[in-house]
Amino acid sequence: MSVLPGRLRILSANLWNDRADADGVAALVERLAVDIAALQELGPRQAAALGRVMPHGVLEPGQDYEGMGIAARVPLAVSRLPLPCRDARICQLELAATDGTPHRIELINLHIRAPHSPPGWSSLQHRRGQWRGLQRHLVAAPQRPRLLVGDFNATPLWPFYRRVTAHLHDAARIVAARHGRRPRRTWGPGPGTPRLLRIDHAFVHRVAVLDFQVVDVPGGDHSAVVVDIAAE
Repeated sequence: MSVLPGRLRILSANLWNDRADADGVAALVERLAVDIAALQELGPRQAAALGRVMPHGVLEPGQDYEGMGIAARVPLAVSRLPLPCRDARICQLELAATDGTPHRIELINLHIRAPHSPPGWSSLQHRRGQWRGLQRHLVAAPQRPRLLVGDFNATPLWPFYRRVTAHLHDAARIVAARHGRRPRRTWGPGPGTPRLLRIDHAFVHRVAVLDFQVVDVPGGDHSAVVVDIAAE
């Protein structure tokens, strides 16, 4: 496993089942100098474009809202955490501390099923099952430094968000409090529409959050979240 630089930039984005502009997404990753991209609803065109600029990691595109992936600029092993509906993707990062000592940080990419997906009773079952599987993973190694990103289909008012924040901290709130502002919303009905809900998140445990941004995705209904981290 390669030891990565002391400051790491990670982007997480829901790409709207291949509808977000593939070349625009790849250009965004390049412009922001992203080190690792965690993708949800990844489609074939988007995977091809991202693979040209971030050749490592594992991209598993689909056209059924199930596509997922983690793309990186350096070699990276990606595994699955089995969950109902959609597995999470996990990788281990070796991040250099200020004294050069490598610190291992776990990155988890999640896409939680939307509560309104038909049929409603099945969606709620899947959401509960996804939480239980994630919770088992978190409590199995409670001291492990980790970054949990993705489309959670849950605002801060919803139970799923509150369950996660019982274990980890919301990176958007950390940075917003630092600058005396409120976190920005991340989802709207389509490209160019006002963002109505904050459902895309980055949560941390024993990881230093240096910066957090919400960035428009060309042709997408979700904005991307971009978080800069360092070893704590």
